[in-house]
Amino acid sequence: MIKTKGPWLVDETGRTVMLRGVNLGGSTKVPTTPNGATWNIEGFFDHRNVSFVGRPFPLAEADEHYSRLRLWGFNCLRFLITWEAVEHAGPGIYDEDYLDYLYAVVKKAGEYGLYVFIDPHQDVYSRFSGGDGAPGWTLEAAGLDMRHFKETGAAIVHQTHGDPFPRMIWPTNAFKLAAATMFALFFAGNDFAPKTMVEGKNIQDYLQEHYFAAMKKVAQKLKDLDCVMGFDTLNEPQRGYIGVKDLQALYGQMDIGIVPTPWQSILLGAGYTQKVKHLVRNVIGTFQKGWVTLNSEKKSAWLPGRDCVWKQNGVWDVDEAGNPVLLKTDHFHKINGREVNFVQDYMKPFMQKMTANIRTVKAEWIGFMESEVNNYPPYWEEAADLNLVNVPHWYDGPLLFFKKYVSFLGFNEITQQVIFGKKNVDKAYVAQLAEVKQLNKERLGNIPLLIGEFGIPFDLDQKKAFRTGDYRDHVKAMNRSMSTLEANLLNYTIWNYTSDNSNERGDFWNDEDLSIFCRDQQKNKSDLNSGGRALQAVIRPFPIALAGEPLKSCFDPFTGTYQLEFVGDNTITTPSEIFYPLFHYANGSDITLSDGSVTIDEKNQQLFYTAGEQPNHTITIKPKLAS
Repeated sequence: MIKTKGPWLVDETGRTVMLRGVNLGGSTKVPTTPNGATWNIEGFFDHRNVSFVGRPFPLAEADEHYSRLRLWGFNCLRFLITWEAVEHAGPGIYDEDYLDYLYAVVKKAGEYGLYVFIDPHQDVYSRFSGGDGAPGWTLEAAGLDMRHFKETGAAIVHQTHGDPFPRMIWPTNAFKLAAATMFALFFAGNDFAPKTMVEGKNIQDYLQEHYFAAMKKVAQKLKDLDCVMGFDTLNEPQRGYIGVKDLQALYGQMDIGIVPTPWQSILLGAGYTQKVKHLVRNVIGTFQKGWVTLNSEKKSAWLPGRDCVWKQNGVWDVDEAGNPVLLKTDHFHKINGREVNFVQDYMKPFMQKMTANIRTVKAEWIGFMESEVNNYPPYWEEAADLNLVNVPHWYDGPLLFFKKYVSFLGFNEITQQVIFGKKNVDKAYVAQLAEVKQLNKERLGNIPLLIGEFGIPFDLDQKKAFRTGDYRDHVKAMNRSMSTLEANLLNYTIWNYTSDNSNERGDFWNDEDLSIFCRDQQKNKSDLNSGGRALQAVIRPFPIALAGEPLKSCFDPFTGTYQLEFVGDNTITTPSEIFYPLFHYANGSDITLSDGSVTIDEKNQQLFYTAGEQPNHTITIKPKLAS
């Protein structure tokens, strides 16, 4: 069993373990039955009658995919599930067939020597608000009518919008009525919606209790599997309306597309026609393209007989003439005169409850804690003693948004600044993650860090590489991200590995295509590398387990040179293990050592290093040139 020790993860021998893994998998966000691909509206609203059995892949395919991942050197899975997959049929009704499947497919991962941590995944709250995660009945519990989200601008949903779906538009849902309302209710209903009750409980307690119970059900199913290290708290949680100073002003980082203010969103949902800004973004900034009139038909985003929860809770009302009046424009900004802090006031207690909930099943599980996306973690002094790992996400912003690799262009997500110049971008990205490490140390007592998501879109330049077979830009882009993580000695799980990824539909969710494997690009099924994408950069040597602590671990995929330096611990007698990929060293290698000796197990792609007398040890591996 792996456990935490200061900023590192260690195995039972005391060696420092470096986790190199993947998110499994991208299409897990949507059901297998009916076909839940976001371009397909058939059966979409029949949300209680779905199945996620077969996500991330049919059990019959497990050996193939796990063999491939091990061949590529991965030792860890951030294993996606969704709340909807477990409890879609209704409150307290669990999908036992899915849980049985989940047990079998995770057990199989353990047979391949893969560590697993469970990721309760969500994006912008739910499939029905443009993402994935929560069951449809949770929105109905709040009174929302998902069939009218399109007309009311409450969400932009691929199924109801149709093709073509605007590039990277889905994150804007975090600031629209459906998701922003549900996040506010889920995390802070007691404070901001005290009058909204479900079955005798405030809606916050109702939703969280069901979420915790569903995740506990999963934990109970998996508790006897030694490969399971623990559970993430919740993928990419967001604040919704929590903390908004002025409901009449735009807020948030994703001001693109049709962008109502929070107050306009509330009015649209209540059946009022609104004239809304249409914004576009390029590398220079965001600009207004024009105005769009929404909800001319005066549809309601609320179920028949249900009123807007924010009207119910005194945010607004109608005057004697029947006109809407905003009563509390700062309703979500303060509680009892004090400004709220989403991460500290709501995320931290949630993470504490989720971790405690899972540990009632298995006390030694690691808690993988995830704070708000693109935000700082909470101050949590006791975290260092609680067997926790911080799991933030990091992406190359311009690459992800524009789906084009420009070596001299980058973006700082925290400062919101554009970066120019290749060397400046490389340096700035390393510095960004160094800052993440420093904040982790200051706020969380220097617990281990694992970058839970990073990756690249493979449909760059309108899918040009799918036609030409030229993936050089993809290799460069992937190497930039992976080198950035290596420079900071970080554990990571790549986003993502999707077993059924296709050239036409990518990961089957909101037109994303970030999978390092594509079935359509698999030309030789007997070759596990076939179908792999950017493998020159993806497959890299790394320290699997070190008898000491790493100081440097870096790989150049263009020369094949790997450099490792670490401080030895002479109390550990077990040799260090290094992943030795035959993908790069098929013709052998030249190895330079500071001291000690090595043996190589080519069959299992492992290099074993026994240290000499020096306190610090260096290992350099270079490929032999083919004769």
